[in-house]
Amino acid sequence: MKDKLWHIVSGSLVPAWLAAAVILTLLHRQVPSSGWLLVHLLLLGGVSTAILIWSQHFADTLLRRKALGHHFSLGLRLSMHTVGAIALMTGMVIGWYPLVLVGGILVGLNALAHAAVIVGQTHGAMPGRFAPLVCYYVVSAVMLAGGVTLGILMARLDGGGEAYERLFIGHLALNLLGWVGLTVIGTVALLWPTVLHTRVEGATVAAGRTLTVLVGGLGLQLVGCLADLRLVVAFGVLVYLVALGRVLGEGLGHLRKAPAVTFAAWSLGVAQIWFALCTLGFGLQVALAPSWTAAAAGVETLVPYFAIGFAAQILLGALSYLVPVALGGGPAALKATAAELDRGGLFRVAVVNGALALSLLPVSSTLTVALSMLIVVSLASFLVLFTRALRVNRRVRALPLVRVAPGERPVPGDRPRSTGRMLAAASALLLTVTVGIVIDPASVGLSTVSTQAAGSSAGGALAITGQTTTVAVDMVGTRFVPDRIEVPVGDELVITLTNGDDMVHNLVLESGLVSGSLDPGAAETVHVGVIGASVAGWCSIAGHRLLGMEISIVAVGADSAGADSAGADSAAHSGHGSATTGASAADDLDALAEPDAAFRARDATLEPAPLATTHRRTLVVRNVETEVAPGVTQMLWTFNGTAPGPTLRGTVGDVFEITLVNEGTLGHSIDFHAGDIAPDSVMRTIAPGESLVYTFTATRSGIWLYHCSTMPMSVHIANGMFGAVIIDPPGLAAVDREYLLVQSELYLGAQGGEVDAAKVATQFPDVVVFNGYANQYAARPLKAKAGETVRVWVLAAGPNVGSAFHVVGGQFSTVYKEGDYLLKDGGRTGTGGSQVLDLAVAQGGFVELSFTQPGHYPFVSHVMSDAEKGARGIFEVLP
Repeated sequence: MKDKLWHIVSGSLVPAWLAAAVILTLLHRQVPSSGWLLVHLLLLGGVSTAILIWSQHFADTLLRRKALGHHFSLGLRLSMHTVGAIALMTGMVIGWYPLVLVGGILVGLNALAHAAVIVGQTHGAMPGRFAPLVCYYVVSAVMLAGGVTLGILMARLDGGGEAYERLFIGHLALNLLGWVGLTVIGTVALLWPTVLHTRVEGATVAAGRTLTVLVGGLGLQLVGCLADLRLVVAFGVLVYLVALGRVLGEGLGHLRKAPAVTFAAWSLGVAQIWFALCTLGFGLQVALAPSWTAAAAGVETLVPYFAIGFAAQILLGALSYLVPVALGGGPAALKATAAELDRGGLFRVAVVNGALALSLLPVSSTLTVALSMLIVVSLASFLVLFTRALRVNRRVRALPLVRVAPGERPVPGDRPRSTGRMLAAASALLLTVTVGIVIDPASVGLSTVSTQAAGSSAGGALAITGQTTTVAVDMVGTRFVPDRIEVPVGDELVITLTNGDDMVHNLVLESGLVSGSLDPGAAETVHVGVIGASVAGWCSIAGHRLLGMEISIVAVGADSAGADSAGADSAAHSGHGSATTGASAADDLDALAEPDAAFRARDATLEPAPLATTHRRTLVVRNVETEVAPGVTQMLWTFNGTAPGPTLRGTVGDVFEITLVNEGTLGHSIDFHAGDIAPDSVMRTIAPGESLVYTFTATRSGIWLYHCSTMPMSVHIANGMFGAVIIDPPGLAAVDREYLLVQSELYLGAQGGEVDAAKVATQFPDVVVFNGYANQYAARPLKAKAGETVRVWVLAAGPNVGSAFHVVGGQFSTVYKEGDYLLKDGGRTGTGGSQVLDLAVAQGGFVELSFTQPGHYPFVSHVMSDAEKGARGIFEVLP
């Protein structure tokens, strides 16, 4: 009874980790560092806990001797690992290195303790044919200790430089190929033939030389990482693959003798295939990459396939076979429990691996998300089946024993045909792909391209020649190349459109034809139709036409009037990034309008800098329809749903690790003025669905702008993509109240639409605002009390207009601008004061003042026309 209870309690730890991973998958957008955390919940949590449990179980069986302390000893190790893993993950998420250090030390020491316990078991153990397999568990535990050590060093470096990338590759090698890989190789040697019900005649894995080769390969990988020798790492992976190939070859021999017919067998089999493919990919990425940084980026793309394709499937396959055995209860209970865990086995395996294979293709972010959710649901179904299996096992064990007389044994029914399961899996995959395409048809080349004739001849009937003119047009450097196409009148025009740029583009013709949005590297054939007159075209992605991305289709042989008309129309539109015809939201502006009673102004209160020296934030680009003035809305491009984006604050020496995730519809990027860093990689434009990590160390104090740096920058900033980073100067005095005001402009398009790029180019804004909303602090004043010292940080985000910050009725005793004090506590005279903090675009600083009397003190940009456009507010000073 105690053993049964022990197995239930210890066996529930793994499903608990898996459940946490599923929950995080659903809530990942609300959790910082969610990608890192998800991988570690699965690998450091679920998989590692399973390894500790089952490696000890197999060691007991192979050595025919219980470990010292038996269940109590393993319970201590499981507790120590669980506490250490939770501490490590928590420390990484909140950015507190001491907790990471403590958690990592606990996990590493526990791994060494696990190795020591198994080594102790070998002394005095009965010799057995497969006893040498326990050496895999000892060596793998040492690998985990080494991998955790590298992880701790990585956390200390906090994501910067080649040293970090080398440690990252070594960390993955020791943990994935060492800790998980060696354990799996040592276990599958016996588990695989047992699951297939074949005879183990000779285990290659049990031979000492196989483990020696594997460890030698891992050693070369570690040496290569530490010694800055990438080719040595690649050679180490090759050595590892040689030994792995022998092991997999032996496993294939068992499969020839007895095909897989259960979920456990299918899952274990495909997991081994993914392991081999991912290990091969690991070596190729390292060998072919031009630098450690590129190698690390390439290897990182393999982690999801290591984690899901290999680790998760090997774990679920092993549990599906071992849990019924561990629960016991006799043949009937074992059979019933195994049947529950085997439900829909082939369907689940086919769905997971089909979706993984499809995700390797260059599919859209929308389809990738859909496939990911299908994988998660399929894997998570194990948790439901596990719960059902426990219930069934308990119920069957309680039934009276029924003995079957000889000759009366029931004939087992035929196993369900696999064809239906495979068709069901294929249908699920097809449905998922279809949903992804319906949601985002442009991502697979489907578009609203018109096949009607482009233009019409002025003379009436169009003489169709029956000929086709085919032209290849590249999109490079926000230009169409060529940008002029001559087509005989009456010919059908077909454009082979290729996007050779690093951002999304499309083609719009004034005839109404619209191509699909083309991702970088994508191509599309556009059937323009029969050409009857000259036609102008452009890229309609916001701001791209402003940069000169236009094309003209000239109808050769058309009358001059038609050509002149098309040319005039093209000139009329030249420079526009979005349509300027029709109603503009500016028509609905009312300088005297008040927001409704439910309106809540953006909180301008500035919180103190956090104590942590490492700041990890995820900034997610989203298109959000936002009210910017009473009755006026715009579709802003935002960081985390607001414009300005989140405010970051720290002190000199702090490290900022920012994960940028693009959930918008265009390519975007980010530029932190607070970082002294080469822009080549971290400030690159990423496509929708992609992400990047931008790490910088704050070396100088001040208030710094961050913004999207994708061209045209003016349009991206004007549409909401900006925010502030405040690095406190040393010795910054405490004050009673502290506020932040970020000034920016709005160039209004249609109601609910995006920025009017043509207006941005004129540099005459419709609205000038503090913290994203016109006059919001006039309607909802900022609070203060007479005699209090108030500090106001001000940043001019632009994109075109600076600020002249002034408080009516107030005088500044301190002025700090662009990293230094212009005036502090009255200056050298002790009586000096200031009336305006003047800031050019992208500059910032702060002022301090005290209000001597209660009352209402307006604050404005003293560029008065800007104040009248919304750059004003009020300090309400109470007694």
